[in-house]
Amino acid sequence: MQSSPAAHAATREERHVPHGTAQRRALWIALVANGVFMVAEIAGGIVFSSLALLADAAHMGTDVAGLAIALGAQWLVDRPASVRHSYGFRRAEVLGALLNGLLLIGAAGWVLLEAARRLGDPAEVAGGGVIVVASLGLLVNLVSAAVIARAAGRSLNLRGAWLHMMADAAGSVGAIAAGVAIVLWNARWADPVVSVAISVLVVWAGWKLLSETVTVLLEGAPRGLDVGGVEGAIENLSDVDDVHHLHLWNISSDMPALSAHVVLAGEVSLHEAQVSGDRIKALLAERFGIEHATLELECHACEPGAGSDPEGQHDAPGHGLRSGIS
Repeated sequence: MQSSPAAHAATREERHVPHGTAQRRALWIALVANGVFMVAEIAGGIVFSSLALLADAAHMGTDVAGLAIALGAQWLVDRPASVRHSYGFRRAEVLGALLNGLLLIGAAGWVLLEAARRLGDPAEVAGGGVIVVASLGLLVNLVSAAVIARAAGRSLNLRGAWLHMMADAAGSVGAIAAGVAIVLWNARWADPVVSVAISVLVVWAGWKLLSETVTVLLEGAPRGLDVGGVEGAIENLSDVDDVHHLHLWNISSDMPALSAHVVLAGEVSLHEAQVSGDRIKALLAERFGIEHATLELECHACEPGAGSDPEGQHDAPGHGLRSGIS
């Protein structure tokens, strides 16, 4: 007896649960560490009058919010598939990454505005205190980034959280540099200048994350997968005559999917078509990591325009064998 698509989806989701547990643990560790230190950094920025520290604290605030979003998205990802949500909630991690990208850019915008105001009138900054607080922040960021990187895999959600950590680590390095410049040369201008540099870096990281999440949401071809290469690999099989209407997209950042019409060579029985379909699916999984493939098997090419929509994207059944296999 053939199992339902929802049952297949549920089985796929169950394989992700142990990895999902490790990802949630990594996010919790980073969330607690960054939440505690964010409070210390805000206090340090106020006490030492450092915009660089406050900029880094603002970014760390987005880290805390971003980690909370990532944790919530991961909880949704790990929920099992259902009849209504046959893929589960795997795309929640893409939405979490999208929100994280927007947070990064928003925080950077606030810091840029404040830095522009201070450039004309640099404030007195306690460089030694800035160095101590920023050094502790760098340690927290690097440890959090390492924990997340170990559990991230190909998840865009955790990649967004990791980007938060690394951008904040770079911010801590900048704040240390500003503190050193103030201590050695009384260069008060270094504090807002470093803040601008940190903000530019954060905008770059946020924009890159946004572009990748939007590509997934618009169902673009997965990064690292060549559509022509996938199509050619199927066509090179001895029992395949032609491939058309091939589509590649990501259900989530680490779950590529494919659909295609495949014209089989010669006149084949339904059983032979099933065997050919299984062979194609095995090829896609082993060579390209595509475990979710939907194939429409045909014994001759579709006739253009015969019962199709105005753009020829959805062909009506023609004569001969046509079999769908998922």
